[in-house]
Amino acid sequence: MEAHELTARAIRDRVAAGELTAEAATRACLERIAAVEGKLHAFVSVDAEGALRRAREIDAALARGEAPGPLCGVPIALKDNICTAGTRTTCASRILANYVPPYNATVVERVLAAGAVVIGKTNLDEFAMGSSTENSAFGPTRNPWDLGRVPGGSSGGSAAAVAAGEAVMALGSDTGGSIRQPASFCGVVGLKPTYGRVSRYGLVAFASSLDQIGPIARDVADAALLLGVIAPHDPRDSTSAPAPVPDYLGRLEADVRGRRVGLPREFFIEGMDPEVEAAVRGAVEVLARQGAEIIEVSLPHNRIDARDGQLSAYSVAAYYLIATAEASSNLARYDGAHYGHRTQDDVGMIEMFARSRQEGFGPEVKRRIILGTYALSSGYYDAYYLKASKVRSLIKRDFDEAFKAVDAIACPTSPTAAFRIGERADDPLRMYMGDVFTISANLAGIPGIAVPCGFTADGLPIGLQLLAKPFDELALLQLARAFERATAHHRRRPPL
Repeated sequence: MEAHELTARAIRDRVAAGELTAEAATRACLERIAAVEGKLHAFVSVDAEGALRRAREIDAALARGEAPGPLCGVPIALKDNICTAGTRTTCASRILANYVPPYNATVVERVLAAGAVVIGKTNLDEFAMGSSTENSAFGPTRNPWDLGRVPGGSSGGSAAAVAAGEAVMALGSDTGGSIRQPASFCGVVGLKPTYGRVSRYGLVAFASSLDQIGPIARDVADAALLLGVIAPHDPRDSTSAPAPVPDYLGRLEADVRGRRVGLPREFFIEGMDPEVEAAVRGAVEVLARQGAEIIEVSLPHNRIDARDGQLSAYSVAAYYLIATAEASSNLARYDGAHYGHRTQDDVGMIEMFARSRQEGFGPEVKRRIILGTYALSSGYYDAYYLKASKVRSLIKRDFDEAFKAVDAIACPTSPTAAFRIGERADDPLRMYMGDVFTISANLAGIPGIAVPCGFTADGLPIGLQLLAKPFDELALLQLARAFERATAHHRRRPPL
């Protein structure tokens, strides 16, 4: 097995033992990028020189007898909305095409301190606004399982890179499913932590009450390892919770007998791909055979309706008011005056603001800014934003009640497997409804994990989603690992 195919734990252990060098592991990933990146376009930028220099520094430190970190020599990719000092952070937008941050995000500091090697920044939907990674100003990323299909979004570059072996693990961000859905589409593991579990300092904001950084990996144990590195409290982020961090990796191999897993009746609906439903129900049966108790639960304000082949849900309506309102506020800072793109036209100040934004933002970002500005405008705030906030409270209450009866909730990650590139580009509503199973976790602030649970007849991955009460990521990881032990879906690799 080549180094880029190893788990992060195997690379760390072999590098620490002197059986493999950090430089060799890094070169293996860079060679893989050279071989397949032209097909995938998973990266916005690859820093081969910097990565190799960093790897040699790690090898030299080990030679001096310094203790290896938990990610010693592991090549990792970062979603390009996570700030990296001295390296471009573009958010896949023309407005930030040449922006170089003067500082590292907290999660970047932590993976570097743990001994990781950052090999590049991955592609995403512009400002993380999308479900397919088609909205990038630098072109779409393709799914390694089928190059004619999307990898999901907005962390599609991170998921595709890990699935294709271009990186051993990656960080993404999740505002409405942007880690879990691409993980499901690409056949890897993606974890959205509890809101406040991981520092957002240095994450370029989309919707500040919903955004969360999390790991993408090839198996549950690697996801647990990376979460443990990035989870500690950060005083620089006022929303970072000072909660104790369990030994996620050390406590992973737990017996799940007696664990109560809820099946939400509202999530198994008409309009869902039958292959997806069959795979998810089969995954739940696997957990039952492991001794988990399966209980039907109700999430009434998370009800999903299917009419005339279209899905609708309270959660989606609430999300696309709250998220766009927060995006409208957060993206107001990009005006061409301080940093980022500025129009070259010789115009006055107000016109300069308008033209810089018009030239710098793509269609989907403009659409969401307009929606959010309207929802916050005088005379409409109460009718839209305030009402959506009240629905959000009801959705959270549904989960609070459900978790009195169960330890976790099992459901699909997406209603379908990966769809074709361009298939939903002209139908924003249909695109938004693809997140119908993931959005509610962000509204409620609870953790969720997507783990491979099967494949369609066309060979496309399907993801099981598990949700848990706030700060109970350990329960998610233990259940996901129990499922993984009993199956082999996570071992399959795309035929690149």
